Amino acid sequence: MMHTMRRLYPVNSLREQMIACGLFPVIMADGTAIEQLRDRLFELNEQAQTIQAKADAEKRDLLEDEQRDLDKIFADFNRTEQEIERRERIQAQNEKLTRGLGRKTEADGPGEDDDDPTPLPAQARAHAQQPPPRANGTPRRQTNRIEPVYQDRGKWGWRNLGEFAAAVKRAAAPGGLVDPRFDVRNQPTTYGSEGTGADGGFAVPPDFRTAIVELVMGEDSLLGRTDQLTSMSNSITVPVDATTDWQTTGGIQAYWEGEGDQKAQSKPSLNQVTIRLNKLAALVPVTDELLEDVAALATYINRKAPRKIDFKVNLAIIQGNGAGQPLGILSSPALVSVAKETSQAADTIVAANIMKMYSRMYAPSRQNAVWLINQDIEPQLFSMQFAVKNVAGTENVGGVPVYLPANGLSMSPYATLFGRPVIPTQAMETLGDKGDILFADLSQYMSATKAGGIRQDVSIHLWFDYDVTAFRFVMRIAGQPWWATTVAARDGSTTYSPFVTLDERA
Repeated sequence: MMHTMRRLYPVNSLREQMIACGLFPVIMADGTAIEQLRDRLFELNEQAQTIQAKADAEKRDLLEDEQRDLDKIFADFNRTEQEIERRERIQAQNEKLTRGLGRKTEADGPGEDDDDPTPLPAQARAHAQQPPPRANGTPRRQTNRIEPVYQDRGKWGWRNLGEFAAAVKRAAAPGGLVDPRFDVRNQPTTYGSEGTGADGGFAVPPDFRTAIVELVMGEDSLLGRTDQLTSMSNSITVPVDATTDWQTTGGIQAYWEGEGDQKAQSKPSLNQVTIRLNKLAALVPVTDELLEDVAALATYINRKAPRKIDFKVNLAIIQGNGAGQPLGILSSPALVSVAKETSQAADTIVAANIMKMYSRMYAPSRQNAVWLINQDIEPQLFSMQFAVKNVAGTENVGGVPVYLPANGLSMSPYATLFGRPVIPTQAMETLGDKGDILFADLSQYMSATKAGGIRQDVSIHLWFDYDVTAFRFVMRIAGQPWWATTVAARDGSTTYSPFVTLDERA
């Protein structure tokens, strides 16, 4: 006779009891409402700070309508706080009343008429117990009780790492057999779970490995090199003077005056630029089981998600199209693009390209400028030299290195070109394409972020019925070059910019 196994643990989890009692929908809805009310507090606070900041900037007292708006905001803020407190007390009461009390009666043993047809494993059969006879002396049907194996708890039942690795290999193969010790569950798969290898389900058990090894490390952040502004609201307005010091018309001017002459007048010429902050977000749902069994996972998520956001910001600063994201340097009308040399081979960079790019950088920006490159072009830079000729100028007698590797001749943590740091980043295009190298003064790129930086939230309410915890990361950011266009030299036809790249070399 084949014996089957049913669950021997009581149904006393908080979630299951609330579902049974009809209380679960109330708690879920209330938890969601509390999150919305807390977001409302942030919005009201930002509105109040915006009103006060405007008055402070204009160095005046609040106007009557501004004071009325503030009074209304204060009243709404107090009402919202009271509403949150009331809902939290209700939620606490519900949790207290529905807290599990444990099983009061002995659970039925599994038998041949159970719904679960899964046969008992050999280890469980070894611990089967024969029940005592009934009061009338007739024997009871044999039942099977599984004795817990506590020494295997940290390894999830695996004897060693080799056995675990072999099972992962079998499960990962097309149509492969998934070992039941992976604890696969029939649940939605739009979140990281223990049942899907790529989601983290085949993470090494904690007794074998407690850290998650990352193959790719974070790149240098470009945001910290920009001209950073902070906004309390979702938009920012900035006055901009687009005139040059040598411009003879428009804007403030200076004149040579004779003794006793009436002085000529001039006035500022300012443009007003308003930009809206864009939302950049990462939402990472993970099952509670995975969080419990992989101890390093929460730390890993809190480190990895901001780095993903950071790279998205890097990419937007360089290549953003300005539609729902910052306007990137390569898409800006302020960009200078240097033409390739006559007969220059495809997918190359030569010393003449570097010299011309350097000469088109607006001179005051050179001291802050950096070279941003795709790592593909480094072999071209290693062998780059200036030709050195004899006095007659006819014979090549050697060369001078253009590129100085990091911590070598450059004596700095970065390699250098013309004395300026060279920073490789995956935000640049590949060798030969326009944008594979950029000479940029990032202090002339304006970035605006919402106060507080990256907002990190953890919620158990969004997928409460699936035992899933959601990690949410949100950043509000806008950006664009301060320069609306290139500037012309005082004398001649050359144009300059704090952003210089190289044309395609196909």
